[in-house]
Amino acid sequence: MKVTEKDVGYVADLAHLELTGEEVAGMLRDLNSILEYVDRLNELDTSDVSPMAQVSDRYGVDKAKQGSARFSYASREDIPEGLRKSLPHAEALANAPDADEDFFKVPKVIER
Repeated sequence: MKVTEKDVGYVADLAHLELTGEEVAGMLRDLNSILEYVDRLNELDTSDVSPMAQVSDRYGVDKAKQGSARFSYASREDIPEGLRKSLPHAEALANAPDADEDFFKVPKVIER
């Protein structure tokens, strides 16, 4: 399946982008190149290749632990203290220009 100029224009319109003719041509070339590569990859027989990683909770998690600790098996040796700690919820909301007790309030951006 080839991407057409009409497709690029449609997606640009959805994203509220104003593309020049040169940008449309570049997007058209890049998107078709990606699709051609995916077609080449689809020709490969991967039936005997086992999965290398899983994003599901069903594999390799320690169900006795809660939250992100369940995935501690995936920690990196080069980062001994683990990933950066998250900002506490209340502190994050305290920094917001407009918020209620649970969420950030942001202005509506979609007008159509």
